[in-house]
Amino acid sequence: MTRPRATFAMSSGSLVPQFFRPDLLDELRRHVDVDPRLVLTELDSDAARRTLAATEILLAGWGAPVLTRADDAPRLRAVVYAGGVAATCLEDPRGLAARGVRAANARAANAVPVAEFALAMILLSNKAVFRAERMYRERRAFFDRATELTDTGNHRRTVGIVGASTIGRALIRLLRPFDLDVVVYSPELTPALAAELGVRAAGLDEVMAAGDVVSLHQPLTPETTGQIDARRLALMRDGATLLNTARGAVVDHEALLAELRSGRIRAVLDVTEPQPLPPGSPFFDLPNVVLTPHVAGSMGGELHRIGESVVAEVARFVAGEPFAHPERLDEA
Repeated sequence: MTRPRATFAMSSGSLVPQFFRPDLLDELRRHVDVDPRLVLTELDSDAARRTLAATEILLAGWGAPVLTRADDAPRLRAVVYAGGVAATCLEDPRGLAARGVRAANARAANAVPVAEFALAMILLSNKAVFRAERMYRERRAFFDRATELTDTGNHRRTVGIVGASTIGRALIRLLRPFDLDVVVYSPELTPALAAELGVRAAGLDEVMAAGDVVSLHQPLTPETTGQIDARRLALMRDGATLLNTARGAVVDHEALLAELRSGRIRAVLDVTEPQPLPPGSPFFDLPNVVLTPHVAGSMGGELHRIGESVVAEVARFVAGEPFAHPERLDEA
């Protein structure tokens, strides 16, 4: 049987071996006719347009060029995206959907390391590890934990989660073995879904006020831009931690800076607005802030999980099966 023609499209050919181990490429080639050395980084040259014209499955990834002329891909039947949203590389996803083009993404695969990062930060924040490390480094001597690190630990603490997104739900699953109360705000969180997830549903203000750690996982939309504003930050408990692995712009950073300067709350920020922060940003100098340079998502060997997801989706498509992680292009 003739294998469908597949083509990689990413910002750089160097991404292919980062996502796909040799064994994954071997598995991929069992299902499709693909040359891993041929990666479309632009779609305007004659060579790129010839390649695209023969492509039935587009294996797109980070920084993929946007398909602006659907007629350049007359044989296209599927887009399998090594990332969160396949529609980001399609100018007219609805038009392609009307043609019968299907799509899948690796959002669930990329959610795993973000949820793992959030879990680690929650446990370490509640345990006051970041404060203890700083105090030990500064004093170079042990100190009295019973008097200087009070109200710490993860027993019967409350974790607030904003956004029952793919990452938010992955984090909820990871939190289950721990003796923590999990309270969640998400617009689509019905009582039935909350019961299924094993969490307590609440309004956003209640989540902000209840959490010893409040972990942000909402998408960035016009409605969520600046959603965590001065009023909501003021609702947080004294000594609570704001954890952001979502998007920097969901937080009003001027309001956050004011709260952090007061010393009343703490923050763990893997994303900021702007990103990266300018070298002179006061966030770098605050002792109650942990800053990481957007490392929560897939890195290093974790990228292979995304590659595994892509290969599995291609195998399903070629076998005539539905995608495990479909993306509705007609709703993009």
